[in-house]
Formats: sequence, C-alpha cells, structure tokens
Amino acid sequence: MEIERKFLISELPENLEQYPCRLIEQGYLNTDPVVRVRRDDSACYLTYKGKGLLAREEYNLPLTEEAYRHLIRKADGRIITKRRYMLPCGPYTIELDVFLGELAPLVIAEVEFPDLKAAEDFIPPDWFGQDVTMDPAYHNSVLSRA
Repeated sequence: MEIERKFLISELPENLEQYPCRLIEQGYLNTDPVVRVRRDDSACYLTYKGKGLLAREEYNLPLTEEAYRHLIRKADGRIITKRRYMLPCGPYTIELDVFLGELAPLVIAEVEFPDLKAAEDFIPPDWFGQDVTMDPAYHNSVLSRA
C-alpha cells in the first residue's frame, strides 16, 4: 500500500544540488488500471497501481533493460522524464520531482507515510505550495495524457 501526499512547488529550495538525485523516465501502458514502465537511473520496473488518491495498492516487478526498451515503445501518451531529488524532512523523505521536456517547469513534492494518520498529521515545510493530493490531474498517469 502506497500512502503519499503531493504538493505543487513554485520555488525550488536552495542548494538543491547537495541532495541525491536520480533521472527517471517512464511511460504508461495503461491508465485504468495504471500499468507503468520506468527506468530509475539504471534500474527498470513494471508497476501496477490500484485506484485511489491518498492511499492505493502498488506492485513493482523488476525488468531487464531489454524488456524496458521493448515496453516503453508501447507506451500510450507522452514519455515522462524528471529529476527526482531526495530531501530529508524529519522522519520522512521528500521526493522532489523536477519535470523535464514538455512538462517543464512543473515541480511536485511527494511524501510517503507509513499510515493514514501520519499522512493526515503531516505539516508541510513552508516552501511547499498547494496540496494536490486529492486532485487526480497531478497523477503521472494523467500527466502522460495531458
């Protein structure tokens, strides 16, 4: 089960380059239900995501590079590329996605939680913008078609 909140970011935090960063490329084979292929630096995955906004099922299966290259060509919609920065935030980690290509200059912060109470109690840092957790328009599967 994935439990996460999403926030729009209008201004990047200072010293972003000091945090770990990965390059992510992903495409969607299906959006209802969500079936995604992703290359995260050199690791490749096929992911199934269930319905939901704040909480939903998620299953990841490893892929070979060859299988990833084969499946990404079958993606429906745009291929999403983004840089993901990992920033500490108390007991949590902020996954700061800086979108590249057609979706630039979109920046979204995601924070995953161990349970619903932790997600509801979370107080975002001052530099976070609008909470878009309950807005499906900010799911990557929707962004791939927008």
